[in-house]
Amino acid sequence: MGAPHETPVPGGVRLASAQGRWVLATSVLGSGMALLDSTVVNVALPKIGADLDADLAVLQWTVTAYLLTLSSLILLGGALGDRYGRRRIFVIGVVWFAAASLACGLAPNAGVLIAARALQGVGGALLTPGSLALIQAVFHPDDRARAVGAWSGLGGVGAAIGPFVGGWLVDGAGWRWVFFLNVPLAAVCVPVALRHVPETRRHDAEARGGFDVPGAVLGALALAGVTYALIAASGGGLSPGVVVPAVLGVLLGVAFVRVEGRRADPMLPPTILRIRLFSAINGVTVCVYAAFSGFFFLAVLQLQVVAGYSALRAGTALLPTTVLMLLLSARSGELGQRLGPRIPLTVGPLLCAAGMLLMLRVGPAASYLTDVLPALVVLGAGMVTLVAPLTATVLASVDVDRAGLASGINNAAARAAGLVAVAALPLLAGMGPEAYRSADEFAAAFRRAMPLLAGVLLAGALLAWLTVRTGALRAAEPEPARRCHPECTYHCGVGAPPLDPGEQDPRAER
Repeated sequence: MGAPHETPVPGGVRLASAQGRWVLATSVLGSGMALLDSTVVNVALPKIGADLDADLAVLQWTVTAYLLTLSSLILLGGALGDRYGRRRIFVIGVVWFAAASLACGLAPNAGVLIAARALQGVGGALLTPGSLALIQAVFHPDDRARAVGAWSGLGGVGAAIGPFVGGWLVDGAGWRWVFFLNVPLAAVCVPVALRHVPETRRHDAEARGGFDVPGAVLGALALAGVTYALIAASGGGLSPGVVVPAVLGVLLGVAFVRVEGRRADPMLPPTILRIRLFSAINGVTVCVYAAFSGFFFLAVLQLQVVAGYSALRAGTALLPTTVLMLLLSARSGELGQRLGPRIPLTVGPLLCAAGMLLMLRVGPAASYLTDVLPALVVLGAGMVTLVAPLTATVLASVDVDRAGLASGINNAAARAAGLVAVAALPLLAGMGPEAYRSADEFAAAFRRAMPLLAGVLLAGALLAWLTVRTGALRAAEPEPARRCHPECTYHCGVGAPPLDPGEQDPRAER
């Protein structure tokens, strides 16, 4: 096994070289683990509930426990990689993620599964920023755009087959293999990374600053309190067990804001939030990704519980949105650059809202061609329309030196929005703890939930129309780092905008 070695900064590895291909393969494999996990777990939820005799709250926590630790720690994970070595933290994240996945697969009860999912999120927070940062730091500046495009395209293929693989595993070997699958992937990824990926880190004064551990802890506890209260309220009403965590979550959120305002090295600098366009576009992000997360959480359940689909058929049914993102995202990015972001960021959420309302046609014995497919095509068209301009506007809203920070904050905001949506939606839609066991009860709650999600998207469209200028992208400097790589946009549409902590002006390379 090769000895660790440093690559000069900026990076000098060429994509066409053998080492360049190994670096790309490592990054794709690592990010693919987290991406695959996010696409297959939802498919497995009904079987998890049946096998563990769990109520709806357990299914919510199976999703939100992972999102909670991931969204809270992802900025800290990127900072750790910058200081201690991107390869090192990436490898630790892959090993951690695999170990937690093994614990998920072996979980004897719901409590152990939820705890293991939270640990999985910690691993995801370490490996997710590292996967793209490796490419940014290692590759020659002339090859970075192509490397990111290849990373995104290959990752997109993996994500596209994720629901199919997940459904096949759930219907065959069982839901536990959805988690076991990560172990052999990690066993391949780690030795390749140690042998072929050079170590890189930042050496400037900023990298030697402190870590905002208090901010990360307060943010995580605040989200945990609010999430617990929302999930518990679905089955317990306004009991002390609901009110106390909710109040504590709000108080901890206030403490988080105060701490961030006083620290010299905050995880969430208040100054960046004073940029009007940046704050507005993050508001749009929250609306959009809250709706996406809520929809995909409920849609897979609706297809299995109400329409009678198998896990394999339900997972495969959602592929049109992925295919549209893969085929058309690059062109959408180019169109947004020409038209400006205002129109796509207004029209896109409206199309998504229309797609979700069309899902109201999906009931018992629903026809895929006439009921499910039209809704998913309209939804996918909306995702294609808005995702690329959304990410590009995030990066264009700040100066080049803060592009990485802006992308990281936007990524965390998207994941936190998904966390809250999955926690709150069953409560708002009136889903009881046993709703997913009854086709009639779940179908009624689903019919209440889709208009709620459409309303959130409508709010996002209105916010974009009122706050985003048509010339926002044209006003940005024509630096490559000021634009989202069009090929990146697939990842924006799956779970969150692409976290790119290293995407900065090459003249200011770390």
